[in-house]
Amino acid sequence: MGVSVATIEAVQGDITTQAVDAIVNAANQGLAGGGGVDGAIHRAAGAAALRAACQALGGCPTGEAKATKGFNLPAQWIIHAVGPRWRGGGHGEAELLASCYRRSLVVAAELGAQSIAFPAISTGIYGYPVDEAASVAVDAIRTTLSAAPLGIDLVRLVAFDEAAYERYRQLLAAGSRF
Repeated sequence: MGVSVATIEAVQGDITTQAVDAIVNAANQGLAGGGGVDGAIHRAAGAAALRAACQALGGCPTGEAKATKGFNLPAQWIIHAVGPRWRGGGHGEAELLASCYRRSLVVAAELGAQSIAFPAISTGIYGYPVDEAASVAVDAIRTTLSAAPLGIDLVRLVAFDEAAYERYRQLLAAGSRF
C-alpha cells in the first residue's frame, strides 16, 4: 500500500486570493492584526469579524498556531502562526520558524484541511532573511509531511515578490534539504 505524497508548490501572488482550504497568516502574538500579510488578511476577511474571532483565542505564543474561520476569504480557515523576530540567527529563530510551519500543518490536518497556503512567515517587518526563511520553510514542510500522514494533499508557498518565489522554486526543484 503506497503512501500519498503531498504536492508542494510555489506561486507568486496574493495569499488572500488563494483557493485552498486554509491559509496561514503571519500573525503577531496578540493576533491583533497589523501590517503586511496580517493586515491584508484582516482587511480581506472582514476586519471586525476576524478581530473578534482572534480576540476570543487569547493570543498565540511565538512558534505556535491557532485557527479561525476564513470569513470573506476563499479559504474556509485562517491559521494564525506567530513567527520569530530576526535577531541575528543565534536566538533559536530557525527552530521557532520551523515550528510555525509544523504547527500550522498539524492544525490544518486537525481541521480536516486538504490544502494549505503559506506566506513567507517572518520575512516582512520581523526581518528574517528571505533565503534562510525559505530554506527553513521547505525543510520543515517536507519533514512534517514525511513524518506522519496528515491528509494534506497540497501545500502552496505564496511569495509576495520575485526573489522569494525564485528561492522557493530553487529549493523545491532541488528536492533535498538545505
